[in-house]
Amino acid sequence: MKTEQKPLNSVTAISPYGTFLGISQTCFDRVWQTLTAPQGQSVTYVSMEIGADRDVYHPIKNLLQAMTKGDEIPPDLPPLADKFLHGPEKIPTYSGGLGILAGDTLKSFADCRLPVAAVSLLYRHGYFSQMVDMNLGQVVWSRGWEPEEVPGLYPLHQPGNPDQPLTVTVDFYDQHDQPIQAVAQVWLKMEIGSGLDFFVPEILLDYDIPASPEWIRKSSHRLYDSSSEASKAIQRRLLGAGVLPVMRTLGLTANTIHLNEQHGVVLVLGLISEILHRQLGDDFRQRATDRDILAAAEEAGRHVVYTIHTPVKAGHDRFPRALYHGLEHSFFRRILQLLAVDEQTPEVYNFTALAMRVNRTTNSVSRLHREVTRAQFPQFKERISAITNGVHHLTWISENKAEAYDSAPELTGWRQDPSVFRQAIQLLHNKKFRHAFADAWRADSKYLIDHVNAMLAEHRHQRISTWIDPPNYLSYLDEKESRLDHRTFTFGFARRFSTYKRADLVFEDLDHLARILVDQQWPINFIYAGKAHPADKPGQGLIKAIIDIQEELYQRTDGLARLVFIPDYDMAVAKMMVAGCHAWLNSPKRPLEASGTSGMKAAMNGVPNVSIMDGWWVEGYHEGQTGWKFGFEGPVNPDLLSEQRAEMLYREDATSFYETLPDILTTFYQEPEPKEFLDRGLMNLALNCPIFNTHRMAAEYVERYQLDLPKDTEEQMAKFRALYRSDIE
Repeated sequence: MKTEQKPLNSVTAISPYGTFLGISQTCFDRVWQTLTAPQGQSVTYVSMEIGADRDVYHPIKNLLQAMTKGDEIPPDLPPLADKFLHGPEKIPTYSGGLGILAGDTLKSFADCRLPVAAVSLLYRHGYFSQMVDMNLGQVVWSRGWEPEEVPGLYPLHQPGNPDQPLTVTVDFYDQHDQPIQAVAQVWLKMEIGSGLDFFVPEILLDYDIPASPEWIRKSSHRLYDSSSEASKAIQRRLLGAGVLPVMRTLGLTANTIHLNEQHGVVLVLGLISEILHRQLGDDFRQRATDRDILAAAEEAGRHVVYTIHTPVKAGHDRFPRALYHGLEHSFFRRILQLLAVDEQTPEVYNFTALAMRVNRTTNSVSRLHREVTRAQFPQFKERISAITNGVHHLTWISENKAEAYDSAPELTGWRQDPSVFRQAIQLLHNKKFRHAFADAWRADSKYLIDHVNAMLAEHRHQRISTWIDPPNYLSYLDEKESRLDHRTFTFGFARRFSTYKRADLVFEDLDHLARILVDQQWPINFIYAGKAHPADKPGQGLIKAIIDIQEELYQRTDGLARLVFIPDYDMAVAKMMVAGCHAWLNSPKRPLEASGTSGMKAAMNGVPNVSIMDGWWVEGYHEGQTGWKFGFEGPVNPDLLSEQRAEMLYREDATSFYETLPDILTTFYQEPEPKEFLDRGLMNLALNCPIFNTHRMAAEYVERYQLDLPKDTEEQMAKFRALYRSDIE
C-alpha cells in the first residue's frame, strides 16, 4: 500500500512512558492530550483479543522500505527502524473473527482520526498453533514468541524512570475478603493510521511477571485458557478488573467504554463501586442498599456501549457462583447477585445478562442477528439495535487487486475513503478495467494455488522426516498427479471450526456431489483452513471429518474434486485465501452466524460469496448480483438455535447447495469467457465494498459514543452513515 514518505526524525515521538516510531511528536501529543483531557471526549475499547499481525498490514514498514530501497538504514534511528524492517511479523493474541474484527476496528479508528484507546491482555504463550495429522486430526502445540522483539509493541516504563516498568495492580479476594494482588506490566501497541498522522494505543496487560501469584500468572498465559472453569473466570477478571486501574494510571479519561463482547464486563463492578464510594464514602460497602446499587448500576450503564457477537450458548460466559467465593469481594458478589442473574440456572452468574443490563446501548452485528438477539433477550428488546460488522479494506485487499483499483480514475481515493467504490458501477462495462481486474484475480489465484502445491510437496517430504502424517490425501500421491491448477474453480472456506458453522455440509451426500461434477466433467478445488478450540471436541471432529472425506471425494469424482486443508490458519493465510479463491463458501445453520466477516474480506477482493442467508449475507446478497445463496431462509425462531446434529438441517441445506452448484460452475466455465461470473465480482466492489468496511462501522459507533469531534471528522463520519444505516431496512 502506498505511504507518504517522511523523514525518520519526523515519525518519532517521545513520551514519559517511552519512545515510539511511526508518528510525529506533534501527532502523539495531540492524540494523547485528547485521550487524557478532563472533558472525557474519547472511548476505551475493551476486547479479549486483538488481531493485528504485521504480515498483512504494516504502514510503518512500507514507509521504511520506500525510504531505504534496500540500502542501509539512515543513522538517526537504527535500532527501532531495523526492528521494523526485520523483526517478527506475528502477534498471536487472537483466535479468529472476534479478534481480527477488533484489530480491523482499531485500524479504522486510527484512519478516521477517532480518539480511542483499547485495552486487552498480553498472552505470553499466545493462542495455540495447529498441526494437523491424517490420523489424529488437530494437534495443539505452543509456538514461542517474544513480545520484546516485536516491532511496534512497547513495554512502558515509569515516568522519569526508564529502568522501572510501568505496572498496575488488580485486587482479587479470598473467601475472607482479604485482598490478593495481581500485578500487570503495561505494554502498548501503536495502531497507526495509514497516513501516519493519527494512532490508537492498544494497551496490553501482562500479568505473567514475578510480582503476581503463580496461579494468576498461569491463567494469563494463553488466550481463552479453558483448562478449568477457574482459569477461564480468572482470565476474564484479569481483563475486566484491569481496565479502570490502567485508565487511571495513564490518565485516560474516556466517558465511554465499549465492550467488544462481554468478556471484560466485570469492569462495571468497578464503575459501580466508584460511584457508590463517591456518594456514600469509604464505608460504602456497608452502607449501600440494593436500591443504591441498582441506581449506581444505572449511572454506570450510561458510560457503557456493548456489542454482542453471537447467539450461540457457548459464547456467553456463565460461571458457578461458588467459584467467585475465592476470586471476588463479597460486595462485588452482592452486585452480581442483583445484576448477573441467570433465569434458567440460578446457581450461576450470567455475564451476558450483566452486560445486557448495564449499558446505555446494545448492538448486534447484523440486522438478522438483531432479531435473534431480541428473541433471546426480550426484556431488553427496545435497547437492542444493529450495527453490521465491516472489515478494514486496506488490510484485506490484495496487492494485485489494489493495483487494479489504482488503475481506475473512477476509484481515485479509495484507500482513504472506501465509499469511493460506489463508482465501481461505472466500471462494469469498462473493458480496460475488466481486463485489469481479471488479471489481478488470476494472479491472486495462482499465488494461492502455488502456495497449496508447495505445501503438499513439503508435506510429502515430511512423511519421511517426522512423525506427522500429512493431513492431505494429495500428499500421498505423486507430485504430478496431486497438483492443483489455478484455473480450476476454487471454493475457499476458512473460519473457526464450530459445529454450527457446518464445515462438512457440502459433502453430506458425496454421491450427489460426484454425479454433478462427473456428468459435466467440471473440475473443482475445495481449500479449507481453520482451528477448533482445544476444548471443543465436536469442532475438532469436524476437522477430522474434512480430512477423512478427501480420498473418497477424489476417487468418486475421478480426480475432478480436490479437497485440501491448510494447517495453522492465521491472518496471512486468510488474506491469501479471500483474494485467491473464486467463491467464498459459508454454510452455517441459520440463524446462528451473527455476522461472518470472512465473506466481507472476499467481497473486498471482488470474490462472490456462496452462502446460507445468514449474518451479513442477508444484507450483502443484493438479489444475486454479488454471489449465490442456498439453504433454509425461514423466519427467526428460538427453536432454530439448537446445535444438536439431528436439528442442524444438514440434509435440507446440502440438497439446496447441490441445486445451486451447477449454476455457479456453468457461470464460471462459460465460454469464451466467464462474463457473468466477472460481473458478480465487480458488483461486489460497487455494492458491498462501500458498506461492509470498518470505516462505515466506526461512523455508526461514533453516534453511540456521543463524541464531540472536530468538524471535518464529524462530516466524514456523517458521510459514511448517510451511505448505509444498519438499523434501518
